[in-house]
Amino acid sequence: MSRPKPEGYNELLYAARMRKGWTTQVKAASEVTKVGRKIFRKPNWEVTARSWKRWESPNPGLPTTDALEALTATFNATYEELGFVAPLDLRSAGVELARGVMIPPVNRREVLAAGTAAAIGALPWLSSPSGGRSLDPIRVGDEEIDDLRRSLSELDALDQRFGGDLLWRGAQHTLYYITDLLERGVFTEGVGDELHAISGSLTTSIGWFCYDAGRTGEAAAHWERALNTALLSDDDPLIVRTLSVMARQAVDLGHPRAAVRYAQRAGKYVGAWAPARVQSLLAVREAQGYAAMGDTTSVNDALLRAWRAFERGTTDYDPQWAQFLNEAELVCLEGMCRNDLGDHEQAVNLLSRSAQLQDTAHDRNRGMCLVRLSGAALHAGDLDQSIDAAEQSIRMIGSGMTSRRNKQVLLGIASGLNRYDNDPRARHTIERITQYAA
Repeated sequence: MSRPKPEGYNELLYAARMRKGWTTQVKAASEVTKVGRKIFRKPNWEVTARSWKRWESPNPGLPTTDALEALTATFNATYEELGFVAPLDLRSAGVELARGVMIPPVNRREVLAAGTAAAIGALPWLSSPSGGRSLDPIRVGDEEIDDLRRSLSELDALDQRFGGDLLWRGAQHTLYYITDLLERGVFTEGVGDELHAISGSLTTSIGWFCYDAGRTGEAAAHWERALNTALLSDDDPLIVRTLSVMARQAVDLGHPRAAVRYAQRAGKYVGAWAPARVQSLLAVREAQGYAAMGDTTSVNDALLRAWRAFERGTTDYDPQWAQFLNEAELVCLEGMCRNDLGDHEQAVNLLSRSAQLQDTAHDRNRGMCLVRLSGAALHAGDLDQSIDAAEQSIRMIGSGMTSRRNKQVLLGIASGLNRYDNDPRARHTIERITQYAA
């Protein structure tokens, strides 16, 4: 028999375990380990009994992305249905959400990073500038600048792992706060320059979060503001960053010529400050535009430049916004280009490799790679691989992935699977996509 549990434990995970007939945590950990090894094809991957004990405790935290994927696959349930809450979900910070589901208290920097309206409302220093705020001046120094920069880094890290759908609203509140500081803060000229730079960088980030959340109009509006700010302040790195994300969106919106133009325009602002990784990013953005135009020769030329720059390696001066471009991501982007050019078999090979290479810190990008792989495999006539990739992506959504972009592509996969409606596996996957992505 299992031991009695104290009040406040994670009842949802405990109940899911007992429904399987696994009366001990050791047995449950062993079974999920088997599922995880099959999913990730890693013979040494493991869930320990110690981890399981923590997950059934009053404050279970959030398992790693791989563990969440294995858990949700094992129990055919979302992470919330198993009693876990993502760290960016602060709707009731420190308060019990449901019987047996607890999330820990948050600190100021975590709220800056996750920033939902409920948490912000409890912190006057991070409130929207409208309505009832004090008119007293705010002293801003190096400590506040460091806090803001760390918060921006944490926002971008959360986006890379979970997607932007739950970030853009809270990030806007952070931008309101920075705007308030600029309006009535007391600071040195150097601190003022830092605040303007942070404001511009956050504006571009919010545009990206909106883009990932499927809010294309709001994304474009934020990028226009960021670009104007960058041009007025001669902030070349911000100009390059903003134009590069505009190029990515232009491809998705069916404007490949604009994508090429944005990428090439960004190249005019690349100077001595720009390391090789930035040059690689602009080259691959250019390649994506040419691929959408069907220009194979130009794609090959741009990809060659992207890989040559990438192979020059990283430096201590790489801007954070370019650090997502690891080998897995560049392979994925090349695979997307090959798929757009109609070379679906090569695309499948590249996207498969990327999905295996990508780390958990970039799970949103791995999710995008998987849905692109599913589409490429479908075009190549490989139904099994298409379904397998789609199911992996679905499990990631069940584990907390919030990217609306990924979900939209996944819904397109469901449409493509409709022609296999006589296949029970295809019908099942269509139903799962509808359940998780619609």
